[in-house]
Order: sequence, then structure tokens, then C-alpha cells
Amino acid sequence: MPHHNPHNILIIGASGLSGEHLLDRVLNEPTVQRVLAPSRRPLAEHPHLDNPRGNLQEVLAQLQGPIDIAFCCLGTTLRQAGSEGAFRAIDRDLVIACAQRARELGARHFIVVSALGADPRSRVLYSRIKGEMEEALKAQDWPQLTIARPSLLLGPRREQRLIEQLAAPLARLLLGKWRAISVCTLARALWRLALEERRGIRIVESDELRRLGR
Repeated sequence: MPHHNPHNILIIGASGLSGEHLLDRVLNEPTVQRVLAPSRRPLAEHPHLDNPRGNLQEVLAQLQGPIDIAFCCLGTTLRQAGSEGAFRAIDRDLVIACAQRARELGARHFIVVSALGADPRSRVLYSRIKGEMEEALKAQDWPQLTIARPSLLLGPRREQRLIEQLAAPLARLLLGKWRAISVCTLARALWRLALEERRGIRIVESDELRRLGR
């Protein structure tokens, strides 16, 4: 049964590639009453958008609820972060802190954009950090937790990532969950998942995200 009552939504990471498309999608939904989207730089104004600006950790503490559904689209790369510690601080610790705060603000459903291959035992640092983040969120005991694991995201970025430019043509040809997914498709899938009412943890791999976002 989908909700028909108005939603109050929190989007963390709304200025990033997937967050930007998700924000656009959510603001156009008739059932959405308010979208709270903290960011460093100002987002385009919208009557339903509340956009507190500044350092995310500081802004988090000042956020006002209530929130029904929270999305987290935070993510960086080792190169952008500059060190393993800085990468871990964003992709794991900050995501966990955002989830905790969303819970305090009343959110019942947390949806996080993780990554294909996330595994706390992986030898690959990126996959391991994503896996550790997922495990920590599971331990927070959410009424409803959805973990989305997209493969390579296709869409216009502010800063081009060379490896992704090189990988994108190949990733379009791969099969199953390894095939690249467009950010528009991901945004549609995330919103559909947000409206699902099922208790517990759901992990959604990239091929299913592509199907849901068609």
C-alpha cells in the first residue's frame, strides 16, 4: 500500500550526481510536502525545498523534523578525498552519523546509495568501506532500511573522473548487475523504493534498480 499522506523528506548529498537527480524527482512528486536538503552551495529554489547551508556535520545538528523518509546519496572517491582516512570519514562515518540524525528526527525509512560489490571483507578499500557502512546501518535497527547498490553511474558530473570516462562505454555493454546505470534511472528507482512499505532490510542490486527505474 503506497502512502497517500504528505511526505517530509530528507536528502543528504543533494548536490552530488545521484542526489541532484533524486532531488529533482522528489520535488515534482505531488505527495511531497517538504524536502530538507542541506548542502554547501545553494540549490535552486523551490517552494517545497528547505536548503540549510554550511558544513554538513554542523547543519545536521540544527535540522528540524519531522522527517518520514531519509535518503543518503553521499559518496566520494579516494582521489577526491585525498587520503584513506578522509575517504572513510565521508563514505562511512558521515553516512552513519546522517542516518542516526535522521532517526532522531523521526524518519522510519532510510535509503542509502551504496555501491556494487560492497563487502566489509573486501580487499578493495572502496568496496570494504561501503560494506562497513552498510553493516553499521543494519546495526541501527531501522524499521525499514533500503540499501541500493548501483554499478557505474552514467550522467554529467561537475568534475570528470577519468577512470569512469574510460569505463563508461564498456560498462554499457556489460550484462546483469555489472551494466552501467543512468542517474535518472537510479533516481526513479530510489523514489519507487521509498514508497514501498515493508519492514526490515532490503538490498537492491543494480540490475533490479535498472528494472525499477525504467
